Amino acid sequence: LFVIGSMLATKPGKEIGIKVIDESSVEQLERWMDELDEQLPPLKNFILPGGHPAISACHLARCICRRAERRVVSLSHADQVDHLIIRYLNRLSDYLFILSRAVAQQLNVAERVWKPR
Repeated sequence: LFVIGSMLATKPGKEIGIKVIDESSVEQLERWMDELDEQLPPLKNFILPGGHPAISACHLARCICRRAERRVVSLSHADQVDHLIIRYLNRLSDYLFILSRAVAQQLNVAERVWKPR
């Protein structure tokens, strides 16, 4: 997220002196998601966050990432934003969700299924 902040604070086309988010960054996240997802049972219901502090931390990070994504999308309506930033944030939040499920599985914590009232 610090790299994304640097990218957003720098005029397009100007060097920022650090490795920036690129297509390979998005592809790496997708590979990690696929690797984790292969080890998990198929998701058939909405699940609720919680059950262990580590699981909750993953969900909190995911929510913060989604908020950042929404703000960058809003910014993109008013200013020029590299579309890869939005894609990366979207994939990162998806990765954090899958990570929360993998952590639950590793800790042997049952997922809490959401039940409508």
